[in-house]
Amino acid sequence: MRGIGRWLLWIAFAIFAFVVLLQGWYAAHIWWWRDHAPSQTAFMAARLSELQVKQPQAHLQYVWVPYERISSNLKKAMIAAEDAKFVEHEGFDWDGIQQAMDKNFRKGRVVAGGSTISQQLAKNLFLSGQRSYLRKAEEAVITVMLEAILDKRRIFELYLNVIEWGNEVFGSEAAARHYFGVGAGQLNAEQAARLAAMAPNPRHYESAPNSTGLARKIPIILARMPSAELP
Repeated sequence: MRGIGRWLLWIAFAIFAFVVLLQGWYAAHIWWWRDHAPSQTAFMAARLSELQVKQPQAHLQYVWVPYERISSNLKKAMIAAEDAKFVEHEGFDWDGIQQAMDKNFRKGRVVAGGSTISQQLAKNLFLSGQRSYLRKAEEAVITVMLEAILDKRRIFELYLNVIEWGNEVFGSEAAARHYFGVGAGQLNAEQAARLAAMAPNPRHYESAPNSTGLARKIPIILARMPSAELP
């Protein structure tokens, strides 16, 4: 029994050490991204692997652009659509999470996530798209690190550059060129609202650009944009 206990202790220590090292690896990358652009994210890598199963020559459309070269229309639209309290909270919108839980309970299925921009960035940078309590816990830890190491402007800049906006399309510059033939800095208010409306389910809306759901969301986002607070 003593030998078994010793082995269990070593296993527990090994797991603890692995978890600590993993968090350190996350933190080191976040620190590097304070002033360097990511060449790829975990979510990009996963999507590219999926695409290359069917198309070995597939590649992603991803071009980094600095914050000041992204239209203020898109910044306001994304805040209005995804995280109205982004500037105020410290990574988690507890009221939004509670509202999402209540809505999911009423519907009997997951129809709202309640994730902030910081949480979405944590997932995109490091994690898979699979849903589990373990992944959500890791997402929360990474979100805390993002908020501690980066300022709000940098978090938002990273987010706008790496989120998915369609098949093979990542970031605001690639999305602006893919859908409208302009750079991210030239997006007008309606174009920005459309991209923001697409963000929760971009591949679906890319294939169904005239869907009623998308058409319903765009004017709501446009109406909220003037009150959006930017970092």
